[in-house]
Amino acid sequence: MEDTGVVHDTFVIERVYPATPERVFAAFADPKAKRRWFAESPNHDIEAFEIDFRVGGLMTASYRFKPGGPFEDVVLANEGTYLDISPGRRIVEASTMTMGGRRISASLVTISLTPTTEGTALTCTHQGAFFEGADGPRMREGGWRLLLDQLAKALAH
Repeated sequence: MEDTGVVHDTFVIERVYPATPERVFAAFADPKAKRRWFAESPNHDIEAFEIDFRVGGLMTASYRFKPGGPFEDVVLANEGTYLDISPGRRIVEASTMTMGGRRISASLVTISLTPTTEGTALTCTHQGAFFEGADGPRMREGGWRLLLDQLAKALAH
């Protein structure tokens, strides 16, 4: 059997936030709010960030890494389509990622929100196909864990 250069992986991250499902959902739905926790970072400059938050709508983001890191001056771009949105309950998005103009992955991400006595349980299920030489599943999971930490900070304000 020939190696196709594709690694498939699924990971699930669960978090509980002390906020209502509606407030957590709004952090994904509102473009300004999502930009703050999802896109802004001292490690890169944002070249583009747009969200059309509706079923069939697009999400585009591209970042240029700053000098001093391993990806200095490289552009990372993410393009996605919202496949399903259930207000306060669920968001499903399919996306591709490129680095330096080369496609490195395709993903399906499901965000599920469930009310709890503490606030909201969020379950992030990431199903990915990582292409030859790509960042790999562990790096992507680490990225999502960091993003969900950033979401916790945003919700605390």
